[in-house]
Amino acid sequence: MKRMEFHLGPLAEQLNSAIREAEQAGVAKRIWRKDASLWKADEATHKQIRNSLGWLAVPDEMIGVSGELIEFADMIRARGFRQVMVCGMGGSSLCPEVLARTFGPQAGYPELLVLDSTDPDVIARFRERIDLERCLFVIASKSGTTTEPSVFYKFWYEEVSQLRTNPGENFIAITDPGSPLVDTASELGFQRTFLNQADIGGRYSALSYFGMVPAALMGIDIRKLLQRAKEAAQSCSAVMPAASNDALKLGTILGECANAGRDKLTLVIDPQIETLGLWIEQLIAESTGKEGKGILPVVGEPLGEASAYGDDRLFMAVSVGVIPQNTNAALGALAQAGHPIVNRQVNDVYDLGAEFFLWEFATACAGWRLGINPFDQPNVQEAKDATRELLSEFTRTGSLPDDQELADDDAIRAQVKSIKPGDYVAFLNYIEELPEIDRELQEIRSDVRDRTKCATTDGYGPRFLHSTGQLHKGGPNTGVFFQLESKDNSDFPVPGEPYTFSTLKQAQALGDFRALTSRGRRVVRVDLGDDLIAAISHLHQVILNALN
Repeated sequence: MKRMEFHLGPLAEQLNSAIREAEQAGVAKRIWRKDASLWKADEATHKQIRNSLGWLAVPDEMIGVSGELIEFADMIRARGFRQVMVCGMGGSSLCPEVLARTFGPQAGYPELLVLDSTDPDVIARFRERIDLERCLFVIASKSGTTTEPSVFYKFWYEEVSQLRTNPGENFIAITDPGSPLVDTASELGFQRTFLNQADIGGRYSALSYFGMVPAALMGIDIRKLLQRAKEAAQSCSAVMPAASNDALKLGTILGECANAGRDKLTLVIDPQIETLGLWIEQLIAESTGKEGKGILPVVGEPLGEASAYGDDRLFMAVSVGVIPQNTNAALGALAQAGHPIVNRQVNDVYDLGAEFFLWEFATACAGWRLGINPFDQPNVQEAKDATRELLSEFTRTGSLPDDQELADDDAIRAQVKSIKPGDYVAFLNYIEELPEIDRELQEIRSDVRDRTKCATTDGYGPRFLHSTGQLHKGGPNTGVFFQLESKDNSDFPVPGEPYTFSTLKQAQALGDFRALTSRGRRVVRVDLGDDLIAAISHLHQVILNALN
């Protein structure tokens, strides 16, 4: 039985009052009725919101086509495909990433891989790992125009073309009806195109074709996953009283805690499902980080002593089964210190289906409490536009402008000295994601947190541009950003384009930097050179010296 417990401490009265207000305002009923006025007053916004609520009905809809998806997966397996690679970005790829890392390879089914990076070293690693002739590429893009999936399909189609006369047989597409990708898939002979529900935004698409096609292909029991999601939808139905509606309570608490200054949602996720944190991070950050407001999800920061935190935290633990004793003890100490705590217990990994729906509904409720539209992403476009301008300049001149200085040790120290209570420190990594780099960054994050009491985050570009990037630019101006860059060991041309993957990644990093600075954010660029571990270790020491 899934359970949620709330230990709200000194904020209990305020938060319980907010939950009563949610019931009085009919929040759950109005969400199910698709009443856009719950979030915003103007009619233009209403149309956009109403066209973003298809996720409410998607568990039932996908149960209806589950047999078709299973049949397709069986056909792919029978044809001898050994790997399935989802090529997407943000909402199109994060659910498959959670499923791939949580469930792992299933006996007799292709292994599910996810490519959501333009880093050429990442692409080189995938190129060495896969059997090109026996890899099925899933090109996933809601709009069909997103840069990353577009360059991914061009690259892999060209690669497969060298080995097969009918390369399209190794490709399928998932996209919205009428998107340019529909035509591209037809022209290039893709094996199949799955048309997703057009009224579902990318980050709310986990239980749609974007999540369920990869799930079926890797051999997960999608009927079981979707049934759990359906049960979650029923548990927060319009007739469910607020006292029994965990999603409504969670979302209202998230929003009201942020209103009260506790806007750093610190996630403590069971190792069995820890990748769920990445998916929640995108959903919450991109949905709430706008109009100078927002909830910052803090993922992967190990629990510390109560003295390591300021008064801007809300802790949320999600465990498979009983919370481990050491985690429970640490959370108990934090509760004693007055921090609000929410504990969520699920039965097994298939309850991820329920978690996807619960968090989507909770996010909609949090948007109501914050007074923002949780279904748009107005600032994501800024970095995309800046990247496009830079690539146009590269096409004209043959080089990218380098008009932003790289930070020396003095500039890094000055950036550290600017950290103040209530801030968060974010490492924006335009480098290859590797375990040894993660470990080094984790140590820096822990030291910064312990010495400043500030929340810390890190993310890999360009993935985070489609998630936390919205909050970085549209949320409160409390971020202290370190953009980490390095030279790539590999590179590949993008077929049909005048630039390479390395140039694209550099343009994305520089575009992000320009978008942040145009918003008055505190950001420095740090070149890590060739020896990443040594450079990160040096950065760690400079930061420590500045904090002492």
